[in-house]
Amino acid sequence: MDNKEFARKLEYRTRLFGISIIKLSAVLPNSIEGKVIKNQITKSGKSIGANYREANRSRSKRGFKNKIKISESEASETEYWLEIIRDLNWVDDKNLNPITKEAKELLALFTSISNKL
Repeated sequence: MDNKEFARKLEYRTRLFGISIIKLSAVLPNSIEGKVIKNQITKSGKSIGANYREANRSRSKRGFKNKIKISESEASETEYWLEIIRDLNWVDDKNLNPITKEAKELLALFTSISNKL
């Protein structure tokens, strides 16, 4: 797979992840605490793909690296919020596990990309 195809597939994958985060946030409690976490995870989960898309359209290597680092950071933050949701037992593990697995994989991918720059 060449770099363009990899980038296209990763953009699609991060977009699907953002959608899964939006769907997850829709089932979180509407308590004050639930709304705070819903807001945080929705922002960070969608930001992974948005920043990766911007990275692929950056005008310089420095701009690319910066956006990749942001995607990496947002993936880490999203993983954190997923852990909080799991610890609070707000969502069944069977529903949360695939999203958590994907968050970990995305974090590993962006960490690897970042380390190669």
